[in-house]
Amino acid sequence: MSMYGRSRVKVPASTANLGPGFDTLGMALSLYAWIEMEEAEDTVFHLYGEEMKDLPRDKSNLLYRVAQMVFAEAGVTVPELSISMYSEIPLTRGLGSSASAIVGALAAANAMIGSPLDNARLFDMATGLEKHPDNVGASLFGGVITAVWDGGHADYIRIEPPQDLEVLVVIPEFELETVKARGVLPGEISVSDAVYNISRTSLLTAALATGRLELIGRAMQDRLHQPYRAPLVPGMEKLLAEATDYGALGIALSGAGPTLLCMVDRKESRKQELEQFLIRTMQEQGIPSRTCWLAPCTAGVTAELLEAGGMQSQSFLDMIKGEVQS
Repeated sequence: MSMYGRSRVKVPASTANLGPGFDTLGMALSLYAWIEMEEAEDTVFHLYGEEMKDLPRDKSNLLYRVAQMVFAEAGVTVPELSISMYSEIPLTRGLGSSASAIVGALAAANAMIGSPLDNARLFDMATGLEKHPDNVGASLFGGVITAVWDGGHADYIRIEPPQDLEVLVVIPEFELETVKARGVLPGEISVSDAVYNISRTSLLTAALATGRLELIGRAMQDRLHQPYRAPLVPGMEKLLAEATDYGALGIALSGAGPTLLCMVDRKESRKQELEQFLIRTMQEQGIPSRTCWLAPCTAGVTAELLEAGGMQSQSFLDMIKGEVQS
């Protein structure tokens, strides 16, 4: 007989950096992953969706390993788990798929055993795994996150996204490993480039906090990572230079890429033109891509506890069917 209930979690995707805020700024987006977790006699995985097909289905799976860290931290033992997951967040595209899996697994394992760990502890654990706080903070708390990490503890402030802010992403059909995207960055930068980014990160944070959408474009400029990553994403230089001519407030590489993210005013009349410009620029480089209109997600991860092993009021796939974007 299981001691613990069955937890069900919904966790948003995220974008990091927003241009100048390298490893500092993140925002949750309205693309989601869903996870269910409960104690079992043998560990078993039910992984659904195109994004899940190549993931391991044994105890080397990230979801299982993260759950065991929660149990160890809480001083409980749950060696065997049944884990279900469906994700609409594309893998290795710069939309925080690993961060959402980490946050989702932390929240699911914690909820399952009665939520002994608070969000601050989960945030530190998530940042320790991901090594930077921007994506995991956004997925955990929702909204826009500005955060610092000292190697052991993360401090953050959550900003409510401006009401009129929408997001348009263009997702190229190729994967870009974060390791590779980090590998092209220089070991040192000039003071002038440092000041360039610090001033814009400060301005962007303040613009988002106060709803000053007209300042976003100038504030989203960057010299720390985007110029070095541009060769890895064909078409990126043109998109960064010209997207604001087609109605974007600002544009940035999403996380380590290859996805690019435009911030757009909800009332903008040229949305279709902007979308066509993004796709056309990728086509010119011979790269298939798709666009997706998203909203900033204000909720962060949500977890609920269901009755373990009891009559499942709603099966996992039925539960998410009404919610999935695709």
